[in-house]
Amino acid sequence: MYSEKLKTRFDENEISIGDTIKVESKGQAYEGQLMPNTQSNAPDSIIMKLKSGYNIGILYDEKVRITKLGSAKRPTSFPFTIPRREENLPKVTLLWTGGTIGSKVGYGVGGTSTTVKPEELFYYIPELPGIADLKVRHLFSVWSQDLTYIEWQKLAEAVAEELNDGAHGVVISHGTDTMHYTASALSFMLKDLNAPVVLTGAQRSSDRGSSDAFLNLAAAVSLAAKSDIAEVGICMHASSSDDRMQFIRGVKARKMHTSRRDAFRPINDRPIAFVSTKGEISYASEYKKVSSDHETTKARVNFEPGVALIKAYPNSDPAVISYYLEKGYRGLIIEGTGLGHVPIDVTHEGKSWLMQIKGAINTGTVVGITSQTIYGRVHTSVYEPLRVLSDAGAIFCEDMLPETAYVKLGWLLGNYAAKDAKELLGKNMAGEIKKRINYDEFLV
Repeated sequence: MYSEKLKTRFDENEISIGDTIKVESKGQAYEGQLMPNTQSNAPDSIIMKLKSGYNIGILYDEKVRITKLGSAKRPTSFPFTIPRREENLPKVTLLWTGGTIGSKVGYGVGGTSTTVKPEELFYYIPELPGIADLKVRHLFSVWSQDLTYIEWQKLAEAVAEELNDGAHGVVISHGTDTMHYTASALSFMLKDLNAPVVLTGAQRSSDRGSSDAFLNLAAAVSLAAKSDIAEVGICMHASSSDDRMQFIRGVKARKMHTSRRDAFRPINDRPIAFVSTKGEISYASEYKKVSSDHETTKARVNFEPGVALIKAYPNSDPAVISYYLEKGYRGLIIEGTGLGHVPIDVTHEGKSWLMQIKGAINTGTVVGITSQTIYGRVHTSVYEPLRVLSDAGAIFCEDMLPETAYVKLGWLLGNYAAKDAKELLGKNMAGEIKKRINYDEFLV
């Protein structure tokens, strides 16, 4: 909400939300669109969306000069087109779930919010009809931070249904914040998978000139239509430039930057493949291939929501474990430091995690250990405290990402007895554990 003096200034200059304005302050000039001010503690800040797509706030005083450059242009929709069906091409289903790839600027709220339809994106990807016989299925439109295991289950069931109905591959539009969680969940839930399942999205909304939505979606459809990969993975920009996209194994991908277009990186792994802007696929590492001996894809979607992901850190309170146990949680994944350490040999009363971890394990709770370092592998025997944790019954999760271990444990406890889930947590099931990590995989 803008202050009364700023509202008066806007009215004097016939300026409305969405208008293009120029603001001159302290020798600097800024041009952009006037956005709503949603900061209740800064009513005198002028909020503008620059041409770059980023919002800035400029503190107003009587010396600030405001000039109207143009009236608001509020497009209600993108141009709309429906790709023609090409029966002679591989069948690909696009499962639409929302996210930044399905959004644009909403001038009424001051940020990216308004959902677009997939057919609006297709207008800007005219090559799609030549890649695949594309079917669109709108599952839901939800920001990825709001997704739960219930949406993972719906997605897995929809993927299995489409593949068993003859689709060569499936593309899933998805928000980027938790895309790697969903990719991990599908990697475990989809059994006897014999086709590419490609998650894609965008870091920049589709109405921005720097949007990565169109190239990512085109590359994802190319992978789903033309590749022989029988795995779940994420297809996003391989660099900040529009040169090529990369397909990363779903259990080995992580979002490593808040806004860069190449935010997703393979962790302790190499990309499975790269896709050029022309849709050409080049393979970069080993992968599970589509087999002619095809079985029905099954969606094994049971999931135990009573699993927590906990970070150990200096001064951390181990009583957090008791909190989860009191709430009936059946599994814990702890992000330790370095090789998997948690505070256990401390001189200060109440700071050791050891008794809490032992107590959890004795009650039948499965406890897994991963590392905050992201790259590398946890180990049970390099330092004595690691052996103590291992002897207590904690499972060291090798080179698994914390997010992958969290999803895997939830899936295991939803489908197996706790004893079996504990045994399987440290074993490779979907490419989440590698026996050996090459140094160059730290650099990709």
